[in-house]
Amino acid sequence: MEKASITKTTNSWNTINWAKVQRKVFKLQKRIFQAVKSGNKVLARKLQKLLFKSYYAKLLAIRQVTKESSLTSLTKGGRRDVKGAETCAIKDRAMQALVKLALEPYWEAQFEETSYGFRPGRSVHDAIGRILQVIGNKPKYVLDADIAEWFDKINHDYLLSKVDCPSNIKKIIKQWLKSGVMDNGVFAETESTTSQKDVISPLLANIALHGMMKEVRDNFPNSITREGKAINNFQPTIIRYAHNFVIFHRDYEVIKQCKILIRKCLKKLGLEIETEKTKICHSLNEIEINDQKVEPGFDFLGFNIRQYPVEKHHSGRHYYSGKKFGFKTIIKPSEKSIKNHYKKLRDTVDKYKKAPQSRLIMELNPIIRGWCNYNRVVCSGKIFSKIDHLLWCKLRAWTVNRTGKANKQKLSKYFSDGIHGKWTFQDGEYCLLKHDKIEMKRHVIVESDASPYDGNWTYWSNRKINYPETLTRVTELFKKEKVYVNSEK
Repeated sequence: MEKASITKTTNSWNTINWAKVQRKVFKLQKRIFQAVKSGNKVLARKLQKLLFKSYYAKLLAIRQVTKESSLTSLTKGGRRDVKGAETCAIKDRAMQALVKLALEPYWEAQFEETSYGFRPGRSVHDAIGRILQVIGNKPKYVLDADIAEWFDKINHDYLLSKVDCPSNIKKIIKQWLKSGVMDNGVFAETESTTSQKDVISPLLANIALHGMMKEVRDNFPNSITREGKAINNFQPTIIRYAHNFVIFHRDYEVIKQCKILIRKCLKKLGLEIETEKTKICHSLNEIEINDQKVEPGFDFLGFNIRQYPVEKHHSGRHYYSGKKFGFKTIIKPSEKSIKNHYKKLRDTVDKYKKAPQSRLIMELNPIIRGWCNYNRVVCSGKIFSKIDHLLWCKLRAWTVNRTGKANKQKLSKYFSDGIHGKWTFQDGEYCLLKHDKIEMKRHVIVESDASPYDGNWTYWSNRKINYPETLTRVTELFKKEKVYVNSEK
């Protein structure tokens, strides 16, 4: 007999055994993944139908959506009284989450290894780490490009032709795509718009772009012979994160051909490259294109990636042979990212000019922590120290604005000896974080063929604390011994 905590007649949301629900859904997802990997797509689609009808999957989909919306109830006893229109929106998002639960493992078994955006178990830092592997041993030409209006212009008919799933699920997806939009009381049909805020939109966009990288690479041989020498791995390397992608190759002409091929691939989808954000450069040397000099290096996902010529004592060296390259690859926060971060800090200080010191610290700390956690896996030490100095100057001006002309006695009211040394901006138990006190952390990139749905719990337990198949006692042991390679959300 089933326990009351998981029966359909359950009255209390809080009595549901969510760990069990997640395990049940995950087991089905894992079977879908394994069926596709083994080439049995007929079985995979049968399992998708089973998951789509599953009571556990419906519970999990509702929980995911209500958790994102911070809802505890749809009645007056909950966080707030939810209106009818909003209830419909929540129901629609829950249905999207349910469809995503069925589609995601099916496509995770097929997606390209160098696609990182909006995929479980993969992150921005994995994409950056992969770039370092590609150019770390040898400088290359780079095509850095963005896809314009990625979510807004996808051709729906082409997308639907690629979505390989049971007919009942495809019919629902088609209804979402063709549902139209109401803007200021005026209804407009949507033939090519996919909202980025939708639960399932990122997955659908990844499905639409699936195969593009392979199609471009297949236009080039894997190896060629030049001047009597065989050149292996001649195909270009393409790394994509959502609508941002970079292409690497030792040959400038190959990069130019890739740009043409990418445009042809995107045209079928109704998409195009964003010209203003697209450039060709070299990772190490300055080059000239159309009589214009192009500086080495490029910005990608908020990081600047560039190689610098150095003397032999500072040069990088080959992992196996030990041969020195004569250059060093440096990845650091981009200038745009630094400026935007400091502007956010500065605007926050200005906004809370009259607020208590503790309130200002509470507003600044999450901004500092979030930006530092994102950038601490690259060469950020000097940049962190520089921003700390700029912020200290801004906070000093903040204190002067409150106390008049600054002197040591007045400043000591706001700055004192603390856990971050002298002149720590603190108020009792509230202490401002310092960028350069955030611990630097080397990121271990995900294995190219790994997926959370592959069932390798020993690998994923080292990367994700909440992996569904990890026993609670094992998770606690990992936490206690601090053996996690990487923490991903």
